[in-house]
Amino acid sequence: MYYHTTHLLLILCMNYLKTKAKTTGVSKIPSIVAITSPQPLLCVTMADNRVVAEIVSNFFCNTCRLRRRLNEDALAVLINSSAILVNACAASNNEFDANPLSTGSVAEFYIEPMLSCVGDVDIMAHISAVLAIPQGHPPPTQLPDEFHGRVRVYEIIDSEFPGYVYLVSSYLLTEITDDGKYNAVHCPRQYWEHRFTRELDDQIQGPAFVTKYSHQNMLSYVFGSMSSSDRVPCVRCLSWPVQATDWPTRHRNYGWPDSATVDRVVSNGCDVVCVAHRLCRQDEWMRKHQYRLSFSRAEITLLNSWMKLQQIVYHMLRSFVKNEGLTDITDSAGSKILSNYNIKTLMLWACEMKGRSWWIDDLNVVEICVKLLHILADWLTDACCPHYFINNCNLFDSLDNSQLTQNMAHRLQSVTEVWLAEWFVDNYIRKCAHKRCGYSRVSRLFDDITTHVKL
Repeated sequence: MYYHTTHLLLILCMNYLKTKAKTTGVSKIPSIVAITSPQPLLCVTMADNRVVAEIVSNFFCNTCRLRRRLNEDALAVLINSSAILVNACAASNNEFDANPLSTGSVAEFYIEPMLSCVGDVDIMAHISAVLAIPQGHPPPTQLPDEFHGRVRVYEIIDSEFPGYVYLVSSYLLTEITDDGKYNAVHCPRQYWEHRFTRELDDQIQGPAFVTKYSHQNMLSYVFGSMSSSDRVPCVRCLSWPVQATDWPTRHRNYGWPDSATVDRVVSNGCDVVCVAHRLCRQDEWMRKHQYRLSFSRAEITLLNSWMKLQQIVYHMLRSFVKNEGLTDITDSAGSKILSNYNIKTLMLWACEMKGRSWWIDDLNVVEICVKLLHILADWLTDACCPHYFINNCNLFDSLDNSQLTQNMAHRLQSVTEVWLAEWFVDNYIRKCAHKRCGYSRVSRLFDDITTHVKL
């Protein structure tokens, strides 16, 4: 039933485009300009420059359905979580467990678009014999069932870089009753070195151990569009970190997130992952002892509280930067200028700082994307991407403010509603037609779209 509905929508979409184009005159569609091109993005003007944007908006709002309970993404999570559990038990001779949590895009999106922007499976796993607590906090006397009978507790100590910390051993907890109550004793204080091991074929990217799926790997067929699985070992912190103390109580003009969502976020605490700040990775000691606070649990809760329209906009932005290769561009030091986390941060701030009417009054998701891309361009220009949870933490603090970075900012600032709408027609809706309808009449409508009339 969904296939036939989508097929009909594509036909109506194309027919509507041709009908509306006849009333607006003929105008050439701009060519797609690569981000590395020295030329600015091309733009066109139309008598009704919202025609294509309206069609694209209707397309996304009507084709992004709610995610099925068991789809390819869920299957990938189940398989990877099972592998993590088996490997952890084997490595520890069944002395402790790894507790997996699905994170990243698979856990954050509750919509299922026609084309996925999810490229990997993200699994965080915390070891049941280790726990982190904020500096100066007393050790817990009771722990959830997921923890082992003997737990080593580490205090979270700030580094000179906001969001990056060290772990210092402080207590050893021993379970004294069957109801989860523990006795704490002091232990020698020392900085904890990264000690998580990876599989032989794994690559390391930031805090993640990455397994790539090749065409020869059966899992690549099971997982569809996903190209890898990212397993992130972490240390669980059951408390909200002091580094983000201001987040729960800061003033919010538009009521998002609401108090119930804030309470759920805070009650879930955070995690600590093994990765040093970019400027510390050449230091022999710091690269082995520095960690980063992770708010993945908070982000899952927040993104799942978004309106469907906000999830659609996030998907569109992710699809755009992925297909344009913006997250693959590196600076002179070899570090990526832009990441998906910057896009997520942009969306989190927009959802908090913009009222409901800003999102839904016109129901023009293309226009919203353009406005957000312009904000992102300003962040790149100023080399300032404010962390959503931690004050005075700039995610662009080590950005190489080179001509390449400024070129990216200029091109994002040059994106117009007309250009972006037609980009989605050519790079998204066309692919949907091919995917759902093969080389049928709907697909062949795209063979020549050099003018709006032909489109």
